[in-house]
Amino acid sequence: MTAARGALILLLGLVAVPACHHAKNTDQVTPDTTPVDVPLEIDNHNWLDVVIYVLHDGERSRLGIANASSQSSFVLPARMVGQGHELRLLGHPIGGEGGTVTETVTVQPGQYIEWTLENDLNQSAIGVY
Repeated sequence: MTAARGALILLLGLVAVPACHHAKNTDQVTPDTTPVDVPLEIDNHNWLDVVIYVLHDGERSRLGIANASSQSSFVLPARMVGQGHELRLLGHPIGGEGGTVTETVTVQPGQYIEWTLENDLNQSAIGVY
């Protein structure tokens, strides 16, 4: 009877082991939080060239110059997007006074930014698409 009992315990053990296995749920989609480069389109209606800066993670990085009365295309490197995907843009007119700073925008992978600089830089508008 001890051999039968041992065989029964072994059989129950073999049946119980697969029940403890947890399969990975492949139906769940986890968001990709890897920073990627972000396209930036600037439509400069101002009469002056404007130097463009990116404010991110507590620092300011120069991106380039948006020429007067024209459109410019830039690519923000992933390092400028930062961990929180939040940034602000700063525009400073060459040969002019003042400038403009956008509100904080959050950019997710696959999105792009459009910034329209008006003659009065305080009336400029930003959009994330």
